[in-house]
Formats: sequence, C-alpha cells, structure tokens
Amino acid sequence: MPRLSIIVPVYNEAQTIEQVLDKVESIDIGDVEKEVIVVDDGSTDGSAELIASRMRSGMQQRIAHLSIINLGKGAAVRFGFKYATGDIIMIQDADLELDPNECGKLVRPILDGHADVVYGSRFRQPTAGISRRTRLANRVLTMLTNLLFRSRLTDMETAYKVFRRVVLQRVAVRCVGFDIEPELTARVLQAGYSIHEIPISYNPRRRDEGKKISWTDGIDAVYTLLRCRLIRQKGRPAAQ
Repeated sequence: MPRLSIIVPVYNEAQTIEQVLDKVESIDIGDVEKEVIVVDDGSTDGSAELIASRMRSGMQQRIAHLSIINLGKGAAVRFGFKYATGDIIMIQDADLELDPNECGKLVRPILDGHADVVYGSRFRQPTAGISRRTRLANRVLTMLTNLLFRSRLTDMETAYKVFRRVVLQRVAVRCVGFDIEPELTARVLQAGYSIHEIPISYNPRRRDEGKKISWTDGIDAVYTLLRCRLIRQKGRPAAQ
C-alpha cells in the first residue's frame, strides 16, 4: 500500500490550523496510507499549543517538530522532509488559502504512474480575488523560471507541491525562507523531471488577515533562481 506524507508547515496560524488538520485527516484517497507531519516554526499565537493538544488526542498518526524560534517556511518544509516516510510527499499550507479537499486530484497522477512531480496551479482556471500585483509578480517569476530551466509552468510559486520520494532523494535544497519554492522548482527541473500541473482553487488572504509573503520575497526568489541556474546542487538531499 502506498503511503502519502502530508507536510504542514505552520507559523502563527491559530485561527486555521485545526480546520486544516480536520480537513487533511478526512481526505479519502482510496487505498493510500496517510501520515500527517506538522512542523511549527516558532509560532507565538498559540498554534504550537493547539498542535500539541491534537497530538495528545491521538486522532491520527502524526509527527510534529516544534521549533523554539522562527526560522522560515523553507526550514519547516525541510524538517518535514526529514521526518517523512511516505512514497509520496506533499506540502499543505496551514492557512486555508488552498483547499485540502483537492489533495486527492493532485496525488492521483503520481499514483497512476503519469507523473513524478505535480504542482497545483492557481492560474490554469479563472480565480477571483487575486490582486493585480500578485498576478504580475507570479507571472514574472514563472516566466523567468521557464526561461532559465526550459519549462512550461504557469505557477512556479504555488504552495501545493507533490513529489515522488525518489525525486526528493535526488534534489538538494538549502533555503530556509519562502525562497524554498523557487529552489525546489529549479532543482527538480535541473534533475531532469517534468512538472505536471493541475488546476486548483485559491482563496487569497490579505496582509491584515495573516498573509506573510512580501515584495522582498520576490527579490529573494529572483536571486534564488539565478543562483540555481549558475551553481549546481550542493548539500544534502531534501529527503533521505
């Protein structure tokens, strides 16, 4: 039976983390075993306490890493990769911008043997509520990715990324912030894998609602893409 590891990086998401975990636990992907790996990245709003409480309830197999300080999303994702034991590894944000009910359709191409890497694209179908600035930033970063790595992506910065384990065993990452998104994409493409995109729904948040990514992260993404293009992989594989 294949096993799916769902990594949930968390930083100050007390308002949504329990809803996300409820949805993740209720996902039905057929004959697939699930493990949920929750990584709290130094939250100060009570998220860690909520996660610990759910751990004690024993509702489902769950492995958690609780960081004392905030290191960044990339660090949380990498901790998740370290603990994951699944044949398929998926990243699920804790903010409900992306709907966990769509996990099944993202995993399906891998289960069926049609893909090794699947991204959920927010731009392959009409999506309301995305600001013009966000659309422009994503378009520029995705176009740069396609130019540098000869891909045909529509949404490089998506948080919904699913990998066959063997892919992450061939990919080394070092970023600790939001730049983990372009780094993962660049290294996967450099390793010779194609990225299969699936349209997904998207419910964007505003900054006053907890949105954390900023324009400086866009600059970091450009730098990361250029660095990856010029410097070959160094470091440990994302998954052991």
